[in-house]
Amino acid sequence: MTISEILSAKGIDVATVHAGARVREAVDLLAQRRIGAVPVVEGGAILGIFSERDLVGCVRDHGAEALDWPVERVMSSPAVTVDRDTPILSALATMTQRRIRHLPVVESGEIRGIVSIGDLVKYRIERIEQEAEALRTYIQTA
Repeated sequence: MTISEILSAKGIDVATVHAGARVREAVDLLAQRRIGAVPVVEGGAILGIFSERDLVGCVRDHGAEALDWPVERVMSSPAVTVDRDTPILSALATMTQRRIRHLPVVESGEIRGIVSIGDLVKYRIERIEQEAEALRTYIQTA
């Protein structure tokens, strides 16, 4: 089970923000798309990731003036990324160890998707339920 299985079900659409965009623009994007993080890109390359957690820390430390700063000033960098062939359990372990909830999927230096902790947990639960149903069926027919 790899990240490619998640992306095939979820899709590869990824909202991004440019490094020079203002924090308030990134916040608007998060709210409009109902997402928790957005990769920060420049020239097609991922420089970092801007998340709700980055916003909260920034506003706590600097107040509302931070909303007019460029995103690159408050983003988490470098972004922790995976590729399509990364095993799902490995991605979950990375998220747990790094205390992050979003992993951009990058190949050949370009973003190919993004997965969240929710995406991975949902996939694992579905697989566990399928396995349990298969075992119940096996037991009933044995």
